[in-house]
Amino acid sequence: MTAVESAESTTGTGRSPLKGWLAVSAVTLGIFSLMTSELLPVGLLTPVGSELNVSEGTAGLMVTVPGLVAAASAPLITVGAGRVDRRIVLAVLIGLVGAANLASAFTPNFAALLVARVLIGVSVGGFWAIAGGLAVRLVPEKHVPRAMSVIFGGVSTASVLGVPTGTLLGDLSGWRTAFGAVGVLGLVALVCLVLMVPALPATRTITLPELPRLLRDNAAIRIGVIATFLLITGHFIAYTFVRPVLQDISGFDGNMISSLLLLYGVAGIVGNFVAGSRAATHVRRTLLVIAVVLTAAMVLIPVLGTGRIGGVILLVVWGLGYGGVSVSLQTWMLKAAPEAGEAASSLFVLMFNLSIALGALIGGRVVDGSTAGVLWLGGALVILTAVAVAASRKSQLA
Repeated sequence: MTAVESAESTTGTGRSPLKGWLAVSAVTLGIFSLMTSELLPVGLLTPVGSELNVSEGTAGLMVTVPGLVAAASAPLITVGAGRVDRRIVLAVLIGLVGAANLASAFTPNFAALLVARVLIGVSVGGFWAIAGGLAVRLVPEKHVPRAMSVIFGGVSTASVLGVPTGTLLGDLSGWRTAFGAVGVLGLVALVCLVLMVPALPATRTITLPELPRLLRDNAAIRIGVIATFLLITGHFIAYTFVRPVLQDISGFDGNMISSLLLLYGVAGIVGNFVAGSRAATHVRRTLLVIAVVLTAAMVLIPVLGTGRIGGVILLVVWGLGYGGVSVSLQTWMLKAAPEAGEAASSLFVLMFNLSIALGALIGGRVVDGSTAGVLWLGGALVILTAVAVAASRKSQLA
């Protein structure tokens, strides 16, 4: 037992507020390192493809493969974990992602790199599905919305801050250094989890038949899964290839991409916390706003973003919109099935990562023929999210 676990109870969770927030921070760092690992290739497609002799479209498989694997591992690990202490499960998965990234840094060819990406997918799916509902076990009830915003800030921050930072490191020292650095980050997250997160015995076991039953019997869960599919697929059709978009359409030099993605990242962090506070009480309205903002940002880039000023403005709007996606969708799923948090989270993570993979795959086929095409197609899918959410009823959510 760690010192964190042995602390005297001072809150409704049985832990002091400080220790509860330290645990939340450790889980957030774990999710940040995992999602940065999954999305890191977005900013490195061109240098990786160039060194390993594959096209940008083929290099996009570095996003597709872990997305597919994560989609499968989310329900399988959630079910397979059974009554195993959740802290142990999280520690094993974050250790695996650290090792896989370090292996990626020394990979001799693209095929070997894809094998390492499979391990990333296993870790991402299992970790996220389990961690998504932990806020209620780490902090008092009144702090749960804020804790969820912090935890899912790890998801949005990875795509909007981890990726640009990794891209900058890759531009300065090579893409292998970027993968190695994320591997070290994973090992740091492992140490934090072991030291800061208390024992988390399984509160209930989940069976595989429970997942399709929840999807069949709960209309709000179905809407949440459909909205996740449309929004995330549409986003990643375009975002996977944001580097060629910024270069080919907005006219930026390659050495400016990391700085632009960092700006996108700052906007995304703001979007995450704004959306997190709003989604706790107005999740339908929050998702509708997000869908409209994302659609506008994407489809206007080929029209108003052909210059650098317009490109920067629309990139910032894109970041603001996407920053709130993860926390809002997760909030929707938990409100839709408050009595089955891990099952709802596993369905969400399954569809989220399947959609990342599908978006990267579709975008890879489109981008080699038309860079602007990924923006038009992505925007078309994202606006359908608003249609799906608008069709839902308020009474379906807790």
